Amino acid sequence: MNLSILFSPEYKRIARDGLWDNNVVLTQNLALCPLLAVTGTATNGLGMGLATIAVMVASNGIVSLNRHLIPSEIRIPIFVLLIAALVTLVDICLNAWMHELHKVLGLFIPLIVTNCAILGRVESFASKQEPLPSLWDGFMMGVGFTLVMVILGAMREISSTGTLFANASVLLGESFRFMELTVIDDYKGFLLTALPPGGFIMLGFLVAMKRLFDQKAEKKA
Repeated sequence: MNLSILFSPEYKRIARDGLWDNNVVLTQNLALCPLLAVTGTATNGLGMGLATIAVMVASNGIVSLNRHLIPSEIRIPIFVLLIAALVTLVDICLNAWMHELHKVLGLFIPLIVTNCAILGRVESFASKQEPLPSLWDGFMMGVGFTLVMVILGAMREISSTGTLFANASVLLGESFRFMELTVIDDYKGFLLTALPPGGFIMLGFLVAMKRLFDQKAEKKA
């Protein structure tokens, strides 16, 4: 594969859509249930984000490869079944190799099936495009979602406990121990940010900041 193709205008546009212009959370306001439920820490957000990336990339790639074989009349049920099968596979893998993380994420791993962002990208992009752009679209959409998960998780974790990526070595493996940081020593914590209402408030700040940046960019243009 020629990696220089990733710097072409088409692939840059796909990357920008996934990371910023059409971000799953900040622009489309999708996947808010797992976002607010598991982002009590940055570690949990990273784990859920990586699982979502795997499902998005695999589903986009498989649908794109078979787009001419899928009858348009029953494409949605086929897409849902495919995503469900991939989520089940990811769930089994996490349970086998990252059991502690699997226990923390719990029900929200199977609920990836109901993530409208995955079905939406399969329907609107992968079912109409070649495999390589579809894989890239799934990856960048997943990365954009993961970045928001990690950023929101970091904000909530630091403000509630004063730590960052706590228990990363337990949940993700010993190779992630370097990520565990104590940002504020002897911090008593702010309980609100650890609860769902605090997550909503911080998410609102992130969405507002994005819109302010977009408005400034439009004025400069």
